Amino acid sequence: MGRVFVAGSINMDVVATADRHPRVGETVAGKQVLYFPGGKGANQAVAAARLGAATTLIGRLGRDSFGAELRTFLGDQGIDLGYVQETIEAHTGTAIITVAEADNTIVVIPGSNALVSADDVGIVPLVKGDVAVSQFEIPLPTIVAFFQRARAAGASTLLNPAPAQDMSGELLALVDVLVLNETELGFLTNAALSENDETAPIIDVARKLQAHKDQTICVTLGRRGVLALAGREEIAVQGRAVKAVDTTGAGDCFVGALAAQLAEGAALRDALTFANAAASIGVQRMGAGPSMPTAAEVAAVLKSG
Repeated sequence: MGRVFVAGSINMDVVATADRHPRVGETVAGKQVLYFPGGKGANQAVAAARLGAATTLIGRLGRDSFGAELRTFLGDQGIDLGYVQETIEAHTGTAIITVAEADNTIVVIPGSNALVSADDVGIVPLVKGDVAVSQFEIPLPTIVAFFQRARAAGASTLLNPAPAQDMSGELLALVDVLVLNETELGFLTNAALSENDETAPIIDVARKLQAHKDQTICVTLGRRGVLALAGREEIAVQGRAVKAVDTTGAGDCFVGALAAQLAEGAALRDALTFANAAASIGVQRMGAGPSMPTAAEVAAVLKSG
């Protein structure tokens, strides 16, 4: 069984809840303010660890109260924090989140996440069978260095290109498994996609993005499930009907669960089904990091059908 290594962001999520989202220039009364451990990198590491994968997180925290709280929380999840550095040059990453009508808007202030460097990822002890995971809340050159290190070690690479931004062909070519939603797929391919699109147009767009014949592209579709293009094979996993409370971290839960399954050697279809079930549990809870399910919870959901 391999390990999961996540190079990514660590944030404190400051969450305001309200009955509805304000329009531009409008102020609405909120219900409460909550503080949750978050950041896409940390969320993905928590998801993988809670699902039983030996997980290492690589990142940076500020020398402040948020940083101390986050280190304690992550350590309590059983995550190896030996490669999480404390820096005085910047504050701990912070996300300002508004949750209303079971949906969210997010503003992320990178802080110390912007300082995660190629040197930080260059010393990570990756070996064959491990899964290297990253996302777009740390500098892209750092991700390139991390994936180059993974490739040299014979490890697999999994990229979640979110929040969406342009990336180089060099980085895309280093990716074994790309996990993204319809919005991110449309951005990266300059294609007009909507939540009402059928399977065929989505797969066609994904095929245009494929950098090499062995690359897997997974497109998460929320309540509609997941589509994947694995080389030439097309895989569809049906969505699960649940009452969503907070969708913050749903994609991160999926990524962490998928990485954990791949590190365990699961077949792709089984891994996608497992990750889809895990994400369906997470959206029924408030918060990002704390909402990640355990392996027993996912097993119970899959058993129930």
